[in-house]
Amino acid sequence: LQLVPALCVGGCQGRMLQSSKYSSTVLNRRCVEAAVMTGLALNCSINKKSLFDRKHYFYADLPAGYQITQQRVPIAVNGSLSYSLCIDSKMSQMVTKTVRIKQIQLEQDSGKSLHDDTRSQTLVDLNRAGVGLMEVVMEPDMCCGEEAAAAVRELQLILQTLGSSQAVMAEGQLRVDANVSVHHPGEPYGVRTEVKNINSIRFLAKAIDYEIQRQIEELENGGTILNETRAFDSKLGCTVPMRDKEGKQDYRFMPEPNLPPLILYDAKSLPANMNHQQVINIDWIHERLPDLPSVKRKKLVEQYGILPEHSFTLLNEEGLAEFFESVVKQTQMKPKKVIGWILKDLLSYLKQHSLTVKESPVSSFVLADLLNLLEKKEISSTAAKQVLAELWKGEGKTPLEIVKEQKLELLQDQKELEQICQAVIDGHKNEVMAIKAGNPKVLNKLIGLVQKKTQGRSNPVLVKQLLEKKLSG
Repeated sequence: LQLVPALCVGGCQGRMLQSSKYSSTVLNRRCVEAAVMTGLALNCSINKKSLFDRKHYFYADLPAGYQITQQRVPIAVNGSLSYSLCIDSKMSQMVTKTVRIKQIQLEQDSGKSLHDDTRSQTLVDLNRAGVGLMEVVMEPDMCCGEEAAAAVRELQLILQTLGSSQAVMAEGQLRVDANVSVHHPGEPYGVRTEVKNINSIRFLAKAIDYEIQRQIEELENGGTILNETRAFDSKLGCTVPMRDKEGKQDYRFMPEPNLPPLILYDAKSLPANMNHQQVINIDWIHERLPDLPSVKRKKLVEQYGILPEHSFTLLNEEGLAEFFESVVKQTQMKPKKVIGWILKDLLSYLKQHSLTVKESPVSSFVLADLLNLLEKKEISSTAAKQVLAELWKGEGKTPLEIVKEQKLELLQDQKELEQICQAVIDGHKNEVMAIKAGNPKVLNKLIGLVQKKTQGRSNPVLVKQLLEKKLSG
């Protein structure tokens, strides 16, 4: 399995070639800087001299009849990308794997073909034609859709952290071509198929797994695999053929006449009299690289004592890590407890209502305010969840106002609580007998009954102590 992610540089904001008063075509500096930055983040060697080529072919979405690319000497080579994935359904065990990066090359994007099956016609959107495109070519180091999805998600996070691309797949800013082939262990790779322009991480995993299974079944039934281009039909959940590659196309590569070799410098090779604004200094870019996702995750684990798998979830959701840190700064609750409220309560609500962290009706300040009430033992955890449910309505009330309105304050009268505990014991003789017979788990049922009688206003820890005391007496 080999992936070739292609991404619009700078979030589709600039053409790869721009006009200048000195020349009709000038390379966009931002495209080059983004490619160098991405290459460094992916542990690549940056070529101080790279070349541009013309790749000739006719297609409706390519008005010029050729694409500018880097076929001979790309801007970056020989890198690696480390990614992690879960090896069980509970996300409690994670394994780190590495995929080699063959090269990173700069290209011009083509237009977009829009196929209208109902009218039997194809429209062409040329708005992105000519936009700078960065293609990351990975080596065939992955073996399933889950690995591919994890690698592309990590790449997406890196690109967004660097700012080299917004990498929003739904908007076409990051697209993936997957080359898939199957073979027996120890044998050469089989004939590959290419699944083009996959624009969703979920679809990427599904497309690859389907294609692997399709090829295995085809070979086991005595068939052959065609070297063809396929597309993933998300509605049918399968790949469908687009065009075959049996007759290898001659792209008639030639040096790009309008672009001279791209020369980059480092601190050692930079001429003293050179205008720094007219050159790109690799070392200068390297010094200004931000913390990458792997470093951020490590810092979250070390600083807050959370589990490694929790750090992945925090970074995988845009803005969630910042939300978590903001809550931690404003509450007296320990980070290990805060993370539970963030992941189990906040995140589940946001996903249930298809909201982003930025769209959350509960701000970090309000959630911290609620957790402070819980930490001060002014309310129980059951009551806190009730308050949170009210806060989701976005009526502008504070947690304390909701507590007072609904009378959710923790029951402070211990005598009254002792009477309720005794009433529960007296009314559940079978459970009491089970506990005394050596089944302490039944005690949780009695605690729940006390909580129900007090409408969630009792402290479960205190209730447990009172029940144990009465049952041992």
